[in-house]
Amino acid sequence: MASSLHPNPTTFLQPARLQFTPTSVATRVPIRCGPRDKRGPLVKGRVLSIEAIQAVQALKRAQRSDPDDPSPVSKTLSRLIKSDLVAALKELLRQDQCHLALQALAAFRSEYQPDVTIYAEVALALARNGMVEEIDALVCELEKESGGVQLGGDDKGLIRLIRAVVGADRRESTVRIYEMLKRNGWGTSSFKADEYMVKVLSKGLRRLGEAQLADEVDAKFGPQLLFQS
Repeated sequence: MASSLHPNPTTFLQPARLQFTPTSVATRVPIRCGPRDKRGPLVKGRVLSIEAIQAVQALKRAQRSDPDDPSPVSKTLSRLIKSDLVAALKELLRQDQCHLALQALAAFRSEYQPDVTIYAEVALALARNGMVEEIDALVCELEKESGGVQLGGDDKGLIRLIRAVVGADRRESTVRIYEMLKRNGWGTSSFKADEYMVKVLSKGLRRLGEAQLADEVDAKFGPQLLFQS
């Protein structure tokens, strides 16, 4: 009787076999990380504070919502300390947000004395974006403040500024920079003439049709450089 109920006891004791149906194999899609536009990478070692990042984002939002209303921009910039204001300014320049960067520079000038390096970075960004008339206005502002700006304190910044102005074909601004240099004692013991700066300025003036001033630069500073060497 028991054998008739379970004809094959061995089969009854074996565990049931699971049957798997083939499924589709997932395809791996590579994810590439990179900038969303043509903006340059962050300068190595530059770290933006949370305040500077939030300020840049707020400025861009304000410009999109109402570009003719400067009040949100001034309120945002007035809350920043000096280091964050400089960081926000440089980040705006990196993103080619030149109109906002000029407002940030104006806010900075109202509280602090910018050095010539900041002017050079702004001029380079303006030249890169074809805003040549703004370069002339920038040099005029620098001329107004040239009594406080230490033109002799940073030869690299001055050279970058001259190259940016010459590269944008701004003849009057180049002449203006040369006049500022002379008024600030360029070529004296306190403000020695750098050889490379002399070459950049001389070639720039000659290229822009100011051959007489270029000859003056060569005649005045050429012998000094030979004496210094």
